[in-house]
Amino acid sequence: MTDIQEVAVIGLGYIGLPTAAILASRGIRVHGVDVNPRTVEAVNKGEVPFVEPELGAFVSDAVTRGLLTASLTTPAAQAFIVAVPTPFNDDYSADLSYIKQAAEGLAPHLTGTELVILESTSPPGTTERMAEYIKAARPDLDISRLLIAHCPERVLPGFVMQELVSNDRIVGGLSAEAAEKAKALYQTFCAAEILTTDAATAEMAKLVENSFRDVNIAFANELSIISDKLGINVWELIELANRHPRVNILQPGPGVGGHCIAVDPWFIVSAAPEESQLIRRARETNDAKPDWVISKVKDATAKQSFNGQVSLLGLAFKKNIDDLRESPAINIARKLAESHPQIQFLAAEPHIKELPVSLAALPNLKLVSTDEALQRSSVITVLVDHDRFRDVNRTELHGKDIIDTRGLWR
Repeated sequence: MTDIQEVAVIGLGYIGLPTAAILASRGIRVHGVDVNPRTVEAVNKGEVPFVEPELGAFVSDAVTRGLLTASLTTPAAQAFIVAVPTPFNDDYSADLSYIKQAAEGLAPHLTGTELVILESTSPPGTTERMAEYIKAARPDLDISRLLIAHCPERVLPGFVMQELVSNDRIVGGLSAEAAEKAKALYQTFCAAEILTTDAATAEMAKLVENSFRDVNIAFANELSIISDKLGINVWELIELANRHPRVNILQPGPGVGGHCIAVDPWFIVSAAPEESQLIRRARETNDAKPDWVISKVKDATAKQSFNGQVSLLGLAFKKNIDDLRESPAINIARKLAESHPQIQFLAAEPHIKELPVSLAALPNLKLVSTDEALQRSSVITVLVDHDRFRDVNRTELHGKDIIDTRGLWR
């Protein structure tokens, strides 16, 4: 049982806000911190600024009960959870600037006995680096008394509130005491097993989990290209191969998106470039898949039956969410619109209300309803397998060229 009754969660995004809300649901006073004023305003109203099933009820209840508030600056607390982005630089090394900013923001409030947890997915050694940031900001503080740990998230967007409770967690501490203290905090809401180790191993474990999936998806994506050349239905092929008791091939797609699988393998490659050849090759295979999809669209628009309009179904990086981070569909839409100004591209994404900045300025790309996209275009490109698209009446597809990267209508 934890003795911590007040926690500051720094970063109220797709991981930080659910973590803050579920901690508050257990009676812990939570201060949410974010650099985006709109996010802070939304949370203080009991609202969620993005799509995540079930999260809205948790946030609304926590705010109503006075257990969750949000601010632009970090307050004092017994424990701090850092859940900020860790994008990669041009050389694929991790950009730790957000972690540094978070560490510097919490440092003035430390007395020397607090628990500081890094949840941000990071290369091995980052938790140690965060401790160094704190030490630099507070040279007067004996940070050896601080309890610093790493606890990577491992939840699936769209099921976050369920998986925060049901999934095993890994907690790595800079000391055994820090790991145990963090474990006790997570046990307030996690019903699964919580395994403790050192911080570097915990950091690497998250990268390995996502790299394993990336390699498997790369295999599936390569199979899809081979199958297309050989005239084989890749979806049937994978379904049949997976009937083997020890084979589990994942599904191909237009690439790989999201802040985890599309990013984390590069951290391993950056840390050990000569030793991570397979991981690098898988990343390159998945990063190249959007260009293959673009070539298929170009072929379809060269046909005499083409009416000048192409529908792009889905912009999110996975189904039934509004998360556009590292989405291959965004990359595909942008490249197509930029390289074919004479073609009208109709993007249907039922989970957003406006195009992201990277697409909004393109005059030949428009956000429309699913029905309008299907009715107006002669080339239909499925980029995301949203349930809304799965339910389309197949008669609406008659006579149209279909490029189905998700096997939605196979």
